[in-house]
Amino acid sequence: MAPSPDKARLVESWVEEYGDQLYRYALLRVRNGPAAEDLVQEAFVAALKSADSFRGDSSARTWLTGILKHKIMDYFRDLAKSASDGTGPDDSGSFGGAFDETRHWKVPPKAWPRTPDKEADLSALREALGKCLDGLPERQRRIFILRETDGIDTGELCKVFGLTPTNLWVILHRIRHQLKNCLERNWIG
Repeated sequence: MAPSPDKARLVESWVEEYGDQLYRYALLRVRNGPAAEDLVQEAFVAALKSADSFRGDSSARTWLTGILKHKIMDYFRDLAKSASDGTGPDDSGSFGGAFDETRHWKVPPKAWPRTPDKEADLSALREALGKCLDGLPERQRRIFILRETDGIDTGELCKVFGLTPTNLWVILHRIRHQLKNCLERNWIG
């Protein structure tokens, strides 16, 4: 059954208005242009199928991003099923007790005032963090972004990546430590 013309026009307007944003969102997470395009297309198809259920309780962008998040999780689930790459956490040394049992810094990074002078520093931080994230093994980068940027529940991440909660905690702990060291070398340094 073909979608109604009104529904089709609504989805076309969403594609026009939010397509680029959703593509960037997917690309940041999957790091594969064709896969990101496919995921965004799948999200729009799902939105078309369920457009009648969109009540407007949130913005269309928020609703579409939620659909895309689910498509990205499905993508990672499929990747985990199809090929186990064996990438584990990198044993790069001692953590020196930098984190407490709740996975938070014992001594948090110092906050700085956001003045016009500091905006350049913020830009440099974003660039350095991006490079540090790029330096992580792909699986670790995915896990970190999904947990810390997207706020995906640890139980869901364990299912998607085939990890135990303890193993996930260790991986996240090591990633945070690697990022801290990388930022100290390449940004604070």
